[in-house]
Amino acid sequence: MTVIEAASSCARILIIDDEPQIRRLLDISLRAQGYEVQQAEDGTRGLLSLAEQGADLVLLDIGLPDMDGHRVLQQLREWSSVPVIMLTVRGAETEKVAALDAGANDYVTKPFGTQELMARIRVLLRQASTERNEAIIYDDGDLHIDLARREVLLRGERLQLARKEYALLALLVRNSGRVVTQPQILREIWGKTHDDDLHYVRVLVGKLRQRLGDNAAAPRWLATEPGVGLRFIAAES
Repeated sequence: MTVIEAASSCARILIIDDEPQIRRLLDISLRAQGYEVQQAEDGTRGLLSLAEQGADLVLLDIGLPDMDGHRVLQQLREWSSVPVIMLTVRGAETEKVAALDAGANDYVTKPFGTQELMARIRVLLRQASTERNEAIIYDDGDLHIDLARREVLLRGERLQLARKEYALLALLVRNSGRVVTQPQILREIWGKTHDDDLHYVRVLVGKLRQRLGDNAAAPRWLATEPGVGLRFIAAES
């Protein structure tokens, strides 16, 4: 198996574009490369799909019927760091700069060559994979987490966390300060066949809080965003 095939086999791409022919072209091209594909015809549906189902990369059209793509990007960046490639017929330099300044990772002008777009997607997915695997150490004096060593210490004592307890803590720490939705947690820890098993999350969060001695009513590390998900509270430096 090549590197490209290995990357493609597990990556999920979300297309947010109001043009059916563009969505169809991208869907065929992406699936041919082994990617999973989700589609949304406007910004509202796109944001909802990302929150509920997650994605490894987003292809976002600027000219959407319900809200401008820049607005979608702005809302998305409030809670997600997923790589975003903007798609548009607007080729002006100022438009590109505005998109990149707002948090887009790349910019492709329509009409585009599918091979070039696939190459850009592979580059961003590789970068995202590298960033996820970088050593992350969190230490606030009481809680020490070293993701590279899979080490968790509470006030100097090693915590023996169960596999899913550690997976949840690592997921939240990697997304420190951002809300991780319940569907995202389910997919990351149990897989995509458990999208409706929200009680799994509640039980696991309760166990992890007990291990950390964290109070749900006045959390120090694990904050619940009611009806949405969880957020890791990092100590201010």
